[in-house]
Amino acid sequence: MFAFLTKRILLQQLIYIRRFGCKAAATTSTTTTGGSSPDSCNSFDLVIVGGGIVGCATGREMLIRHPSLKIAIVEKENDLAKHQTGHNSGVVHAGIYYKPGSMKARLCVEGLKLSYDYFCKHDISHKKVGKLIVAHSKEQVKQLDILYDRALQNNVPDIQIVEKHCIPNYEAKCKGEKAIWSPWTGIVNWAEVCKHFGKDFQKMGGKILLNFEVVGFSEMTESKGANELTPISVHSKDKCLPTKYVLTCAGLYSDRLAVMTGCDRSPQIVPFRGEYLLLSESKKHLCSTNLYPVPDPRLPFLGVHFTPRITGEIWLGPNAVLAFAREGYRWRDINIKDCIEMAKFPGLYKLCIRHFIPGLRDMIKSIFYPFIVRDLQKFIPEVTIRDVKRGPSGVRAQALDKNGNLVDDFVFDGGKGNIGKRVIHCRNAPSPAATSSMAIAKYIADKLEKDFKF
Repeated sequence: MFAFLTKRILLQQLIYIRRFGCKAAATTSTTTTGGSSPDSCNSFDLVIVGGGIVGCATGREMLIRHPSLKIAIVEKENDLAKHQTGHNSGVVHAGIYYKPGSMKARLCVEGLKLSYDYFCKHDISHKKVGKLIVAHSKEQVKQLDILYDRALQNNVPDIQIVEKHCIPNYEAKCKGEKAIWSPWTGIVNWAEVCKHFGKDFQKMGGKILLNFEVVGFSEMTESKGANELTPISVHSKDKCLPTKYVLTCAGLYSDRLAVMTGCDRSPQIVPFRGEYLLLSESKKHLCSTNLYPVPDPRLPFLGVHFTPRITGEIWLGPNAVLAFAREGYRWRDINIKDCIEMAKFPGLYKLCIRHFIPGLRDMIKSIFYPFIVRDLQKFIPEVTIRDVKRGPSGVRAQALDKNGNLVDDFVFDGGKGNIGKRVIHCRNAPSPAATSSMAIAKYIADKLEKDFKF
């Protein structure tokens, strides 16, 4: 039923576009072999596609290790951190939720410590406000205890169980049966951190090219010596960059870039919009720490929560609704190409069928946001409908396999053929990628050194 509704909504959006003239973003995903002349003076050892936090952190890490390398970061927007990096809740995660032994678990805990050291060294505004994960029923208490054991296995620092009568000691107005306290969880502006990584990268000789949307890769035909690699040409619509190797960290477009170099389409990126509410000025005093629900193990997202921001705002949310564009920050943001891709993808229908009821609830709450207040009142009963208003939103680049399973860990792979074997793709890096970014950068740098002999 939900799959039928989803397909019908997508078709209705396409009809609307054709009738009223909404235009899709022009994004070319076919390999291009001509159209611009390379500048031999700007040949690089490595080109990184994507100016988000993972791309910038990795460029920085590579130049720390190999100062003589010529490296460029190319970004399709007019600034760094314009999408996932700049549209998230700003939480510094401690590594509680992730499967023990997974890359997420290991790199989040490592990245947590690296991030705080970097913030302090470079005087980046941040706060260790902590986090309470609060159970409100007996069943949630059982899940909370399981989550606590997982956090211990992940070596999350200083994690504690908080009994019911002690919860007000951590958040005075918060109600619950039991909680986990994570003192290392914090808040920061990740876009600011990303741009700081970019400045470090440039100071070490790296080059950042903005307004450079990659539309394809080709192998250049110029003759080389026996021991020299034929350069790969990284194409935008009107430029190309010669390079020996490529790393893609393209977030919302990671699957399309992977296909350009011979990779399988799966896992495919499906965009989910997370919408936030803002707490009124008069009620900000009610929340001084992150307040999270116990996640339902049957569902892929964490649920609605309270998040203090470094600006002093309190964000409430997010929900999780299917977006009709990879950059679909509002319901009216529609992209024909993205809609057609989703309509053809069987994995999306399988996901929708599996999570029909919660998916429908989130769609209703997106339209009638006062329903979200009921969830918030479980934590702080004093919050009312009059205390909230619509706030910002972000789009999560969620990798989904053909069976409708959300890919639960970071994923890196390479392409095929003469070009693909010299490309590494970051295929899936959702939360906690920002917290993990410096650790991910070390992991990717190790892989680049091993695979490409830097």
